[in-house]
Amino acid sequence: METGSRLYVLREKAVPDVLLRVVRAKVLLESGKTDSVQEAVQSVGLSRSSFYKYRDDIFEYHESSRGHTVTLVIQLDDEPGNLSLILTVIAKFNANILTIHQSIPVNGIAALTLSVDMIPDTSALPELCSVIEESQGVHYVKVLSGI
Repeated sequence: METGSRLYVLREKAVPDVLLRVVRAKVLLESGKTDSVQEAVQSVGLSRSSFYKYRDDIFEYHESSRGHTVTLVIQLDDEPGNLSLILTVIAKFNANILTIHQSIPVNGIAALTLSVDMIPDTSALPELCSVIEESQGVHYVKVLSGI
């Protein structure tokens, strides 16, 4: 696995203060409450260098406030029926597929990107990923994004 590509979910009390300040600065910028990075970092007591260092690495997890859409990247063998098995697993978890994109296979392996609406919530996501990863022909499953 590529260094730095793993995702973790932590309770707020376990997250270093500098990262929490980065999130607060991003919220100020995204909401329009501040007009510049300089204003946002000053408001939360953060240096610009820390903001730029971590801004792409920390995101607030929204369990239910924005929806339940997750994007999965799955690498699988290009064999008949493998995609169908994955779609069946997703259906068993009562998830709704919003988009599907499968790349042209290279050396017999294809990359599959799925946007899935987790109904009623995302709490089953770890189990869903685990079941997909154990499916025939699947090399790995990554959660690319979730909102």
